[in-house]
Amino acid sequence: MAGPVPGALAHRYAALPPPLRVALAALRLEVLLGDPRDAANPYSLPALAAPAASAGSAASAGAAGAVGSAGAGAGAGWSGRAGALLTAAGLGQVRAADQRVRALRPLLRRDLALGRAAVAWGGPGVPPAGRVRGRAGESSPVSSPVPAALLGPAALVAAAGGVLRQAALVVAGRGSGEPALRQWQPVLAAAFADLLACESLTCVALRRPAAPAPGSGSGVGAGLLGAVAGYVVPTVLADVLAQLGLVLAECGQGPAGTGGGMLAKLTGDLPLAGVDAAGAAYWQACLAGALPALAGEEPRTAHRGPVPAFFRLADPPAPAPAVGVAAAGEQGDGHTPDGHETGGLEPGGDGVGGDDRVVLSGLLRAGAARMDGADGGDTGGAALGALARRLLTEQRALRRPCRTAGADPGAVAARALADRQALLWLAAAVLGVREAADDGRGLFLGGTHWALLALTGIAGRLGVPLPGPAPDPRAPVWAELAGRVRRGVDCDVYATRLLW
Repeated sequence: MAGPVPGALAHRYAALPPPLRVALAALRLEVLLGDPRDAANPYSLPALAAPAASAGSAASAGAAGAVGSAGAGAGAGWSGRAGALLTAAGLGQVRAADQRVRALRPLLRRDLALGRAAVAWGGPGVPPAGRVRGRAGESSPVSSPVPAALLGPAALVAAAGGVLRQAALVVAGRGSGEPALRQWQPVLAAAFADLLACESLTCVALRRPAAPAPGSGSGVGAGLLGAVAGYVVPTVLADVLAQLGLVLAECGQGPAGTGGGMLAKLTGDLPLAGVDAAGAAYWQACLAGALPALAGEEPRTAHRGPVPAFFRLADPPAPAPAVGVAAAGEQGDGHTPDGHETGGLEPGGDGVGGDDRVVLSGLLRAGAARMDGADGGDTGGAALGALARRLLTEQRALRRPCRTAGADPGAVAARALADRQALLWLAAAVLGVREAADDGRGLFLGGTHWALLALTGIAGRLGVPLPGPAPDPRAPVWAELAGRVRRGVDCDVYATRLLW
């Protein structure tokens, strides 16, 4: 029970399998939720997307947030049902933040509001006392292993993946008979790459818990990666959701259809989950205020040696810091992914900045250096290296203005700098996760196609010109997405097989 899912079962469950305890919890939860296509099932996609259910789930999820724990005996409504579901599935035994989110994915991809409340769930019998502020006007239970800053982004990534899957099912299923639908294949490929980029950053942030600096505010206590995810994920995925809405509408899947209904429900739940424009603006302001501290000298050399553990998504996460945990609401229980206690601390989780900035900058330099050492036949690797070099040049250009940007974090210039810097750190997270997955097994996550497409999108958002001709990665990325929906595999970084 303590190790990864063994043997052939591991590869049948996911390309990057979790510990067995986590896999079993996720499978139990998916069985308890029932068939997502059965309209008679209250947890089905049609039922959750129905207008009456939407209003009810939003109110009950809000009530769950108000009491601080979905399993705290709040009585009727979602809080009571969630506690029973998650307890029956064994979610309370999964204490590491990234593994808790992974085990919850069957619920997260069905409904953002209910998923957001479930991510905040601390465990069976946890009292509704002791709360910390995740962002302005929002709080989460201290007992939850998922940091407050990452509750919304983690739920949004999974829910957006559910909508992407519905759109891809339509385009892949009808594309052969309706050639006009093929024009949406590149759009969905780009959405898939953006989603993988956002999930990569969120997973790394979940695996890299940060203790707050003394006297720091709630935003700083989230750590650099948490603050970046709090801003970048809702910002980038707002564009993705708009593109998915266009694709679904053009395919005749409006709000009355399953995909359109899911998208409408998800869009309405964004404020409740703290991942709307206001939520993103809060974390953008936190980053803007920290820019002078983050504008230190970059590493003189590229990152060398193994990629840091928090980028290796298939490995157990590093132990959480013990200092300041209760005050920050960060993951701090010192457990392995399957609930065993660990000893020792990983150095460097020191609020916004610190080692995370150095590691991310080093990964950008390493990606740029890869262009010089790429095999002559590796056009994808060479293109990825060239693009990383272009982004590294942009990061160097930002260093001087960032040093003086913190005087007025609310100024337009400071917020614009925070936006650009956050996108560059998103690119670094993509490079780190891709490199860590490039372990010789031929995993899609370890290939260059999705990373090149994700970095191309980041460069476009930054207004940075692309560095010359490069292979178009959209066709192979679409092929992967279409293959996944046909084989019943999720749109996540782990390539998890779906039960239904």
